[in-house]
Amino acid sequence: MSRFIKRLKQASGVVAQPMGFGRGRAVSLEPKILLVASLARAGAGNLAELVRGADAGLLGISGSAGDDKALRQCAAAVPAIPWGGWLKGAGRRRQVKASGCDFIVFPAKTALGVLEDTKAGRILELEAALDGGLLRAVAELPVDGVFISGKNEGGSSVTWQQLMLLQRASQLLAKPLLVPVPPGVSAVELRMLWQAGVDGVILEIGEGGSGGGLGKLREAVDKLTFPSRARRGRLGALLPKIGGEAEPEDEDEEDLP
Repeated sequence: MSRFIKRLKQASGVVAQPMGFGRGRAVSLEPKILLVASLARAGAGNLAELVRGADAGLLGISGSAGDDKALRQCAAAVPAIPWGGWLKGAGRRRQVKASGCDFIVFPAKTALGVLEDTKAGRILELEAALDGGLLRAVAELPVDGVFISGKNEGGSSVTWQQLMLLQRASQLLAKPLLVPVPPGVSAVELRMLWQAGVDGVILEIGEGGSGGGLGKLREAVDKLTFPSRARRGRLGALLPKIGGEAEPEDEDEEDLP
């Protein structure tokens, strides 16, 4: 299994009991939202410093011949975290298979053959306002997680409208959920996103920036307590109400003769 997908599934759960005849018990993990550092290109500054504090790294894939090499360079430079490829277009089958990435973020319009035979974790990119029926259908697809994309209308802040859309998505989906966040996101905002059902966030790291901001956010997140959440995908079908309750009789109304 993909290292990152395993972390996603463990983020709000329990590690499975060890096999064997010895006495074993499930080991509880304190739930924490995961931080993913997204880079535009591999050779931007000091890579180790840029992604310091991240649980995973993500590199854009446009379809050029050097994309697979760039991903391997990232994984070699910072092997402590899993590295994924963000498929920006239709991509090429050879590129996805040869890149050796741990996981792949891909848009819904990607051709099925592009991901054929790859062992990388699959994270499907969707819009938050997608029809509820289509969101429920994702539970039956062979994907390991969902990335809710979309423009951040709040600028450097997370908005209540975003929370509402993400809460809706988490109630309809039965998959781990990731979302993009602005560079200035606070640990408190991340905690609210967690409560809305988000398991991981993707932060875009600029080429001229440093990993100091991400490292400080990591420290702040580690100090926070993330509450347990209800099981995702719990929102059932909404059925129309047939009939209504009888209205109570007016006690003051006189009986007719």
